[in-house]
Amino acid sequence: MQTIEPRPHISIIIPCYNEEKNLERGVLDEVYQYLVGQDYAWEVIIVNDESTDNSKGLIEHFARNKKHVSLHDIPHGGKPAAVWAGIQQARGEIVLFTDMDQSTPISELGKLYPWYERGFDVVIGSRGTAREGFAIIRQIGSAVFRGLRRMFLLPDISDTQCGFKSCRREAALQVFPRLQFFKREERPKGWKVSAYDVELLYLFEQAGCSIKEVQVAWQNRDESDTKDQTGEMARYFKESLEMAKEVARVKRNQVKGLYDEL
Repeated sequence: MQTIEPRPHISIIIPCYNEEKNLERGVLDEVYQYLVGQDYAWEVIIVNDESTDNSKGLIEHFARNKKHVSLHDIPHGGKPAAVWAGIQQARGEIVLFTDMDQSTPISELGKLYPWYERGFDVVIGSRGTAREGFAIIRQIGSAVFRGLRRMFLLPDISDTQCGFKSCRREAALQVFPRLQFFKREERPKGWKVSAYDVELLYLFEQAGCSIKEVQVAWQNRDESDTKDQTGEMARYFKESLEMAKEVARVKRNQVKGLYDEL
């Protein structure tokens, strides 16, 4: 008699673009070993965003003979596209988006998970104010960005950019297609920072979703050297500019009433 696999309660979605160095240090083993010790059904969905290094080969090797781990390839579209592809593949009631570098370790899921029993629709990680591994100028810049952003959008959320977010899958299916990211005709080239998180959380709020922010452990563990070769400070200023543009764009859309139909 064939055993019927239970539907996963939670789907872990991991976008991947040129993560070879992080994969080589065993980040997927960390994720897998944590999950096999849990008492709920789960699945891991890795979305390869057309990596140009050996990421795909490393993931295929890892996923071999692991029935709860799957790899999905998409044409290069950026992180939001990879996450959305994972959501559409997911079968769990809850979906977690986590970065491949595991700067927030998968074990922090235990801090998010209980809040769903209290009725929340969206539960996100927050890195707090002390961000280990950030240069002092990045810590100062992050504090300034948070303060300015909260003046215009999402005043009750401290950290919109932590790469450790979860939500009910039904809420994700409702909100993700409304991101302006998917309405742009231009396809991203190479690695590109995206501050889509600001708009995503704003859309969740507009849709009436209850949001809980939970402080999680975070330490910069990203070892990838194939995403952006511009150097740490140049990359930081580039990221800051992109995030400022995103906040301004979402605010303009809000003023124009483009989100009123939610």
